Amino acid sequence: MSGNNYHYGDNVSMYGGSGNTGIVKNAATGDTDPALRLALAELIREVRELRDQLPQPSAQLIDESLPVLAADAAPVQERHRALMAVAAIAAAVGAVGQPVAEAANRILQMVSGQ
Repeated sequence: MSGNNYHYGDNVSMYGGSGNTGIVKNAATGDTDPALRLALAELIREVRELRDQLPQPSAQLIDESLPVLAADAAPVQERHRALMAVAAIAAAVGAVGQPVAEAANRILQMVSGQ
């Protein structure tokens, strides 16, 4: 067989080095569910409104979480982590954050299939 090479799946080559820990797989969520997209858009709007009322460390965590929430296809674990962070921050600020916490928890249920 001359010149015909086919490869499917992962292909990893390591030459020397140290501290090699393996392969990091960042599988996307594939957010094709319109209800999920709509819920995320509403959450993002609410989070941006809440952000201005937060202390700096919480606002910074929100700033780190927003790009993951806004991504069309974010890795499942990153999306889950961002939703958990937003829900915790919103719950910690009391009544003003309650709608955000509830929205984040609804989305967590949607992506968990509960």
